[in-house]
Amino acid sequence: GLEMFGKKVLGTSRDLESLVRRLEVDEVIVAVTDPHRIGPDLLAALVDCWKQGVSVIPMSLYYEEFTGSVPVEHIGQNLFALVDHQNQVLLRVWGAVRRLIDLVVGLVGLLILAPLTPVIALAIWLDCPGPIFYRQQRIGQGGRTFWLTKFRSMIPDAEKEGAQWAQKRDDRITRVGRILRKARIDELPQFWNLLVGDMSLIGPRPERPEFVQQLDTLLPYYAIRHSIKPGITGWAQVRYQYGSSVDDSLNKLQYDLYYVKHRGPALDALIALHTLRIMA
Repeated sequence: GLEMFGKKVLGTSRDLESLVRRLEVDEVIVAVTDPHRIGPDLLAALVDCWKQGVSVIPMSLYYEEFTGSVPVEHIGQNLFALVDHQNQVLLRVWGAVRRLIDLVVGLVGLLILAPLTPVIALAIWLDCPGPIFYRQQRIGQGGRTFWLTKFRSMIPDAEKEGAQWAQKRDDRITRVGRILRKARIDELPQFWNLLVGDMSLIGPRPERPEFVQQLDTLLPYYAIRHSIKPGITGWAQVRYQYGSSVDDSLNKLQYDLYYVKHRGPALDALIALHTLRIMA
């Protein structure tokens, strides 16, 4: 019989209803990215299946539920596949609550960090003399740039040849820098970014302008990441731990778009719990 992708073809659209009955199918997944490509025969068969109580699910939605990410490469020009009709009043209320949480965490974090900073600064300087803090421009909400501050974890002239993708085993990272990164201590100065409103606790990680310009051209829907505030941690960080290339950025983008689409108290709580587990 006919095969596709190494799998046996059981029938055509007209055979769907009888196959569903005979095989006692509970769920039909429609692997068609463009709704306009669903012909009249397939449409009628899907309606008949639906009438029988069988779940009919588009491939993109099944992919989302199964992986927790949006299949950017499979939604084509269907921009509305990225839209989830949520309660806008709830989102606005949750946005105000999040801002209050960011202010409290930012203020308390800076107060706790203040007495620790001289110790951290001394360790950084003794290991590799140079600046204690490292400031980078990043792209935030609405495509606006802001300055992100970290404790320096690399040698002072790490980017003398321009912006580079970080590598998993990067020789530019100092010994103390590796400890700071592993414990996420290098990120602590971002409490200031929380306080002034450049960032939120949870959201897509902010990227550098040089890379955003490149990724905007290569990856569809990349700019949608900038519809909300960037975060110190996010869905992509807890689900996809490492990224140092355009391919990694595509994978992270799919998780970021899932977050933009499904964001709310439940998903934020899940990300917070995952982040605490990773840090523990």
